[in-house]
Amino acid sequence: MDLGLGGKVAIVTGASKGIGLAIASALVAEGAYVVAGARGTSPQLDALTQDGKAQALFVDLATAEGPGQLVNAALTEHGRVDILINNVGAVSTRPGGFLLVTDEQWAHSINLNLMAAVRTTRAVLPAMLTAGGGSIVNIASINANLPDPMVIDYGAAKAALVNVTKALSKEFGAHGIRVNSVSAGPVATDLWLGTDGVAATIAAASGANAASVADAAASHAVTGRFTKPGEVADLALFLASDRTAANIIGANLTIDGGYTTETH
Repeated sequence: MDLGLGGKVAIVTGASKGIGLAIASALVAEGAYVVAGARGTSPQLDALTQDGKAQALFVDLATAEGPGQLVNAALTEHGRVDILINNVGAVSTRPGGFLLVTDEQWAHSINLNLMAAVRTTRAVLPAMLTAGGGSIVNIASINANLPDPMVIDYGAAKAALVNVTKALSKEFGAHGIRVNSVSAGPVATDLWLGTDGVAATIAAASGANAASVADAAASHAVTGRFTKPGEVADLALFLASDRTAANIIGANLTIDGGYTTETH
């Protein structure tokens, strides 16, 4: 199905790997031009930019200035931004529990998982308002509604991101700007499965091995597996498209293979 994204200008944050890279790749495949924001590059991102349908801008989105620099560069180059995918984020597992999570760790989680999206959105909204429309998709987490002491600061930041998503949708929906979020369960990326990922961290603290920790997490899903990055990308593009999601505003769509069973 043609999503109608051809010729659109999209910013994707945290686009050098994982979910962000999958979203950037999917947008390019749909004919959009992608401005990929990240601190560094990767072979996959380099390959994506070689055909001239994407560009990589290297900024630190954890700084107060980075998000604005990314948006300003995109607007200077293209004159508009039609789509913003706020994907950048990170999680640190807290096997020592709440009492050992420092103020600095709380601040780091909130800054990268919430404030980076807030700042990037704040920078892009004036141009979208002038244009009379746009789509913003925030990549959240099932931990926004599934509190877990092992990722307490991450979950709190993602819960705030979902709340901000809904509030923004109420303020700007009438101006043609759709703001939605995606709450993903465990995804097969380095965040979970990498050398320093969640599975490895839990394994080191518990004396298990990373593979068994990952298998146990996957077993909570009805599908018995982690979500693939491309599957999250497909959902993000669905929400970004005015053809498929024109009247979806302020929604938080879950993709977790049935990991969570609660209704809200």
